[in-house]
Amino acid sequence: MNILSLFDGMSCGQIAINKLGIKYDNYFASEIEKASINVTQNNFPKTIQLGDVTKINGYELPKIDLMFGGSPCQGFSFAGKQLNFNDPRSSLFFEYIRLLNETKPKYFLLENVKMKKEFENVITKYLGVEPIQINSALVSAQDRKRLYWTNIPNIEQPNNKNIYLKDIIEHNDDLYLKEQYSNRYYQTPNYKLNTEKSCVIGKLSEYQGDRVFDINAKASSLSANGGNNGGGGCNIIFDPRTNKLRKLSVLECERLQTVPDGYTSIEKQGNSYKMLGNGWTVDVIAHIFKNII
Repeated sequence: MNILSLFDGMSCGQIAINKLGIKYDNYFASEIEKASINVTQNNFPKTIQLGDVTKINGYELPKIDLMFGGSPCQGFSFAGKQLNFNDPRSSLFFEYIRLLNETKPKYFLLENVKMKKEFENVITKYLGVEPIQINSALVSAQDRKRLYWTNIPNIEQPNNKNIYLKDIIEHNDDLYLKEQYSNRYYQTPNYKLNTEKSCVIGKLSEYQGDRVFDINAKASSLSANGGNNGGGGCNIIFDPRTNKLRKLSVLECERLQTVPDGYTSIEKQGNSYKMLGNGWTVDVIAHIFKNII
């Protein structure tokens, strides 16, 4: 069995494949971020890195049985500027289509964010299948709605595991925010518990990074904007046991993405936050891939 992963990142798809015990001969990965490649090779040293997706010739590869990828979503995301296919990052979708046509795999999977229906319809037209929306909240402590286009049969919604932030957080006093950062949230007039919106406590603006979540709720979708006061994906959480605000650790972000503990530990903290925000929720991918078996 030969696998081709485009925009492989830190190889979340490979984690899912191994979690299911699916045997494969070759795993070809297309990725250009050095930190992500470093983490992949540290965990899966036999990965064959192909580099830039635009320079891969599918006709030169052996028969591909499974191809998957999540082309960059910045041009589609509701959190972005909605530049759609004119955004050079999102136009990489057409590289996915090119390689799909060149390799003709038995199974394929494309992941992307929720987007305007007109953009979604273009992707659906090219792939010939309707997407299924799955929220990572069913299998993790993260509210992360994503669309999945695949010809893998009989995909249904995962069972709800009822996992919340309190189930994945570690006990680390170093994660609590310093007073000057805490005041940024406490002083906002919008600081209140809102159980109707996934227990959002504070919302200073429309930016995801200005939301605060109770540990008894789900975290918001991780983003790639790590390394600031909010930590992984800019999420700040409220711990009612101490009445303090704290950031998410890298370990907690790994757990939100259902990635093995310590998977990204070889890299700098900022790089880990970024690749986890860009990554997949492994247990959602494993749920889809199990139908190959």
